[in-house]
Amino acid sequence: MSKKLVLAFSGGLDTSFAVKYLKEEKGFEVYTAIANTGGFSDDELKAIEERAYKLGAKKHVTLDVTEEYYQKSIRYMVYGNILRNNTYPISVSSERVFQAIATINYAKEIGAGYIAHGSTAAGNDQIRFDLTFQVLAPEIEIITPTRDMLLSRQDEIDYLKKYGFEADFSKMEYSINQGLWGTSVGGKETLTSSKNLPEEAYPSQLETTEEKVIELGFEKGELISLDGEFYESGPEIIRELEQIASKYAIGRDTHVGDTIIGIKGRVGFEAAAPLITIKAHHLLEKHTLTKWQSYWKEQLANWYGMFLHEAMYQEPVMRNIETFLESTQENVTGKVIVKLKPYHFELVGIESEHDLMNAGFGEYGETVTAWTADDIKGFTKIMANSLKIYNKVNKGI
Repeated sequence: MSKKLVLAFSGGLDTSFAVKYLKEEKGFEVYTAIANTGGFSDDELKAIEERAYKLGAKKHVTLDVTEEYYQKSIRYMVYGNILRNNTYPISVSSERVFQAIATINYAKEIGAGYIAHGSTAAGNDQIRFDLTFQVLAPEIEIITPTRDMLLSRQDEIDYLKKYGFEADFSKMEYSINQGLWGTSVGGKETLTSSKNLPEEAYPSQLETTEEKVIELGFEKGELISLDGEFYESGPEIIRELEQIASKYAIGRDTHVGDTIIGIKGRVGFEAAAPLITIKAHHLLEKHTLTKWQSYWKEQLANWYGMFLHEAMYQEPVMRNIETFLESTQENVTGKVIVKLKPYHFELVGIESEHDLMNAGFGEYGETVTAWTADDIKGFTKIMANSLKIYNKVNKGI
């Protein structure tokens, strides 16, 4: 078998160690690949490339899958108003599947016999990478030195120094993973059940205190305009909304949930643009969807979010749910007015030609025009029949 190996490379300590170890100790021809889903700047990508070559990578590539991630994931998370445990917009975790897909496709393209990642045995990402690799290329062997060797952080640093590689791998107090759809923040507080992250742990700090009203424009469920300005791509408008709202320190919270490996996990996050977009979209749907559209959408979206979080993206039912979610968005078009304030936002209201809160049929609690009082009396009598029968037969039990 070819000794050609593709490593999913982030430039951090674990993957830096992996490059050197797999080349020097195992004799692999190491190709490094970083799949950018919108979480890296050009300067960051350049620095990661330089580090890969300095470590001895045969070749390094940047695989830009930001638009694919938006079209195949973010759109549907908005359509479904997906918040895991009613809190977390499945931020960085949803990116991992698309990074794994891009990496394995590159491995197949260059004829690699091996593929590697730097995930540890303690988290969800190892499952997301392994499962995706196994499904899409079962013939390619998965190599995971960080997970298998149980090395300490200092062990990895000492190994790299032995080969003359010096870098600032000082362990930060907080672990931050920034992505297009939000940023996760982990630290000593999130390892407990009783403490929240301090203010300084969040990448975005409060810069603006003056309230600001913005207008979000949706077309068939998709965010397309901000304050009347239309954007050519989804990632572009998400970045712009994040830039505006993050100055208010909006979107901070702590997510508690079940990990794929069966233990409870807790992580802090900030996701101003995702939370504003999802909540604004949900409000617009309340006005434009029927009761049963909303009900069934909520049921299927909950499953969709769970499957996405647990790396089951390749399950065919995901495509079925996506078809359903998209079909519900036909009339979800209009404007949503949002007021930004320090640390939170307020949904003011909506404007839509598809607004089902149409005064022509009546005003709730005030006036009626489409029915009479006698209609309501008859309707209520028939509606009560099944309850009356049950209580009569069972003597009110």
